[in-house]
Amino acid sequence: MAKRAFVVTFLAMSWLALAAAAVSAADDKNTRVATWAIGAAAGGRSFQAQTVRMVVHPSASGRAPRLRLSNLYSTGPLNIAHATLSVQSKAATLQPGSLHALTVGGKTSFTIPAGSEIWTDPVPMRVAAGQNLAVSLYLPETTAASTWHQDAFETTYATMPGAGDHATDINDDAFKPIGTSWYYVSAMTVEATGSRTVVAFGDSITDGYKTPVSANARWPDVLSRRLVAAGKPVAVANVGIGGNRLLTDGPDPARGISALHRFDHDVLSLPNVRTVILLEGINDIGADAGPDGRVLTAADLIDGYRQLIRQARRAGVRIIGATILPSEGSGYFSETREATRQAANTWIRTSGAFDGVVDFDKAVRDPQHPRRLLPLYDAGDHLHPNAAGMQAMGESIDLHLPGL
Repeated sequence: MAKRAFVVTFLAMSWLALAAAAVSAADDKNTRVATWAIGAAAGGRSFQAQTVRMVVHPSASGRAPRLRLSNLYSTGPLNIAHATLSVQSKAATLQPGSLHALTVGGKTSFTIPAGSEIWTDPVPMRVAAGQNLAVSLYLPETTAASTWHQDAFETTYATMPGAGDHATDINDDAFKPIGTSWYYVSAMTVEATGSRTVVAFGDSITDGYKTPVSANARWPDVLSRRLVAAGKPVAVANVGIGGNRLLTDGPDPARGISALHRFDHDVLSLPNVRTVILLEGINDIGADAGPDGRVLTAADLIDGYRQLIRQARRAGVRIIGATILPSEGSGYFSETREATRQAANTWIRTSGAFDGVVDFDKAVRDPQHPRRLLPLYDAGDHLHPNAAGMQAMGESIDLHLPGL
């Protein structure tokens, strides 16, 4: 019964979110791109009359940014009494003269119902690719568990509980680091005529697990910088979630609902999406997590890939398949699981079902021991690439693939 209630609740929440996204994009659907985005999840910390300051890193230049503020996975309303957007100087310090109020319908304070999201009004400023921006939210009451993204690999700051409104503070005297997660902010769009959005959709390897904090060293970051250098008008939105699975929701809410369940919201609700790069499956393999409690097979993964391909095609979006990285030496590895990975990768490479293929497996595996990551690229757990491995992954992507 609890599982059924969750499904019904999630469907209702998804409908609200998609409706909000459609309304928000109606005015600028041909000119806006998602310069930054995340995959959000349930179960974040609560706040008590605090100001939270978070750093986001746009992938594409543009003007008139709007932010999506999400209470999608929270159980109570979220009251935001004051919110600002500015250019980061360093840590929680802001660049003088860059501060702008965030409003919704012209109001500086607003409430987001449980299970909902809203878009702010356009902010009269210009955003540059690779620039660090700071989003400050004053939350005047004790919140329910937050909608969040656990593994931001970017430091977030907050005032002490009960400290009041510090959303316009230029200096960071009132702020202390509280970890490396994002709260409530789930996307930023900008007007960029002629541009398009590419979405990186995956798990911790897309999310950047084991990469240095504040380095923006994830493979989607590498891809974004290459596209900017090549003069291509493309925004890259990274909606990877650590621990995420392709087929089934995992036991930890911070790991997000499955890729099949979140694709519509996390990918298709973003504006001007032309292409998605899909890297999912290793967490299904490592947990033997097949549908209906069965042990996973390669056929299960392939069926999941086919479902996402159909969803993308119905929306007029190209989908590029990425091969699953090797994991020998990690707790995920067994001979049976390796056979599943190899079968899935063979299908990704040879089936022709995707609009293109990125061979990440080939980019980071050890040529002498191809079931393992190359030691130069191994973050130490034999599962995740380090920053050098992420660089190799990002550089392995052919910029002439469809939609890039």
